[in-house]
Amino acid sequence: MGTIDSVLKENRLFPPSDDFRVKANVSGMDGYNALCEKANSDYAGFWGELARELVSWKKPFTKVLNDSNAPFFKWFEDGEMNVSYNCLDRHLEARGNKVAIIFEADDGSVSRVTYRELYHRVCQFANGLKSLGVKKGDRVVIYMPHGVEAIIAMQASARIGAIHSVVFGGFSAGALRDRIQDAAAKVVITANETVRGGKTTPLKSITDEALGLGGCDSVEKVVVFQRTSAKPEHWSEERNIWWHKLVKDQADECEPEWVNAEDPLFILYTSGSTGKPKGVQHSSAGYFLGTQVTMKWVFDYKDSDVYWCTADVGWITGHSYIAYGPLGIGATQVVFEGVPTYPDASRFWQMIEKHEVTTFYTAPTAIRSLIKLGGDLPKQYDLSSLRLLGTVGEPINPEAWMWYHEVVGGGRCPIVDTWWQTETGANMIAPLPGAAATKPGSCTLPLPGIMADIVDESGAPVEAGKGGFLVISKPWPSMVRTIWGDPDRFKKTYFPEDYNGKLYLAGDSAHRDENGYIWIMGRIDDVLNVSGHRLGTMEIESALVANPLVAEAAVVGKPHDIKGESVVAYVVLKSSRPEGDDAKKIAKELREWVAHEIGKIAQPDEIRFGDNLPKTRSGKIMRRLLRDIAKGAEITADTSTLENPAILEQLRQSAI
Repeated sequence: MGTIDSVLKENRLFPPSDDFRVKANVSGMDGYNALCEKANSDYAGFWGELARELVSWKKPFTKVLNDSNAPFFKWFEDGEMNVSYNCLDRHLEARGNKVAIIFEADDGSVSRVTYRELYHRVCQFANGLKSLGVKKGDRVVIYMPHGVEAIIAMQASARIGAIHSVVFGGFSAGALRDRIQDAAAKVVITANETVRGGKTTPLKSITDEALGLGGCDSVEKVVVFQRTSAKPEHWSEERNIWWHKLVKDQADECEPEWVNAEDPLFILYTSGSTGKPKGVQHSSAGYFLGTQVTMKWVFDYKDSDVYWCTADVGWITGHSYIAYGPLGIGATQVVFEGVPTYPDASRFWQMIEKHEVTTFYTAPTAIRSLIKLGGDLPKQYDLSSLRLLGTVGEPINPEAWMWYHEVVGGGRCPIVDTWWQTETGANMIAPLPGAAATKPGSCTLPLPGIMADIVDESGAPVEAGKGGFLVISKPWPSMVRTIWGDPDRFKKTYFPEDYNGKLYLAGDSAHRDENGYIWIMGRIDDVLNVSGHRLGTMEIESALVANPLVAEAAVVGKPHDIKGESVVAYVVLKSSRPEGDDAKKIAKELREWVAHEIGKIAQPDEIRFGDNLPKTRSGKIMRRLLRDIAKGAEITADTSTLENPAILEQLRQSAI
């Protein structure tokens, strides 16, 4: 029972082209191996050298790693710096007139902001926050539309040493209240409305509702950005202030607050929790270093790149690879307010052509949705500017990977399939695109300096080909420092005593193949125990999606008297949802398909067809809800973040 059976077989290899390899920041496997050897021979020296190269320090550090109070590790603890200074001030001389952000609004209108303009706007807002009494260490909750102002709010908080906590603009009043309360926020920054997919959401009204639920006495002011012409339903002159009025008379210079390397930069609450919100706390210097190293290595950043990450700043991907990583390295990036399917499913491809995007980073969920809604659409646009593709958020099934590679990338763009988490702060396992040959569905190799392993339940490494639990055996600079206000929960969750409190438990199951490549098999709680075989859900999902009829699939388990657990598959077809005899016929075909691709042990006992799957507005499938539906249990989890709540009843009624 200590290992997990790996049943997915994938042997296609895609090495980088000679041209890409020669120009890459890390060139060839010799370059990758040299960095790994450097990290292995002098771990502290390796990270110290990178920190001196990629971070601008007010007071240089003399200590790299303090591990005397594990797992509460400290990095560069006697150094002082400021993250906003690193993202803005240090670029002014060489890149002041370079475009930092190309912002495309939901309606297609485009604006551009240079580094100098962004610097002045951040300074004005930082001075505005200071005028409201916000000081170093205070918490600021940001509940805003995805756009330039949200990034300004984050950067301004960092500039004055305040700790920001961004709450995704799709969260409910209750979820917002919980986060405000847990952080004891002094100021909330919001907007009258947000606009996505042609629809508006009244953020100011939701904020008022959240504050009215009680427990938010720490909030002194609410700053409101006027995104649309709509007037807020309620307005308190004592508590509310318009963004434009706050910055109107503020100076456009603001000396950064120099903070200790270990001072918190932000708190980000992990989504989907049914209990008390879990506030992941990240440091300033170590976190920022992680974003810079990965922009250079994984995204192979070049000064001529136009980089686009499609995430929202409400999630860790938007923090690391929109608000901080690209700005820290001096990139030009696209920031998009809307959704990939509005006004139609060609929006992403239109934007890549229009803005001549070179690096495109999106989620497998978006890729699968776009395949279903128009798999041939990319061919109608000029995507020749692209040189690198990336995926983030969950494992990508091989067939979606191949479509992404061939149809979007034209067969010429390496794909960086990145494994990382809110807690890790930055990419941890990913192919360096000028070094590793990629395999569809594998995140390949740990980055140099990231000591990843796969172990059994006792913490012992498992043999190649066997699945186990993914762990990180050494601390790294961008790692979570603690859970805000709950250090005991931090230790129990991430450094459990089962592993002697020394291994970071990622919560994912994985296996290594014969090339040493890592494959993520799913969350530990998504491992199925079928007749004594432990199967990763991702592998069964990949087999289903490989069928030409299937656009998307999610697999969960439910209790079974004989087998322990049975496999329940939720399937979205490329065509309309089948009913009656058609549904039975297709379900039979899919069971036979899985048996052929993997084996009879993995055949779904039950298949449920839906028009789509229950997802959050960020695109994540809410598997907890699927498990409840499979078991016939009452749904008690918060469903307010669901993009499509009506789908739950449809899936309840569709078992075959």
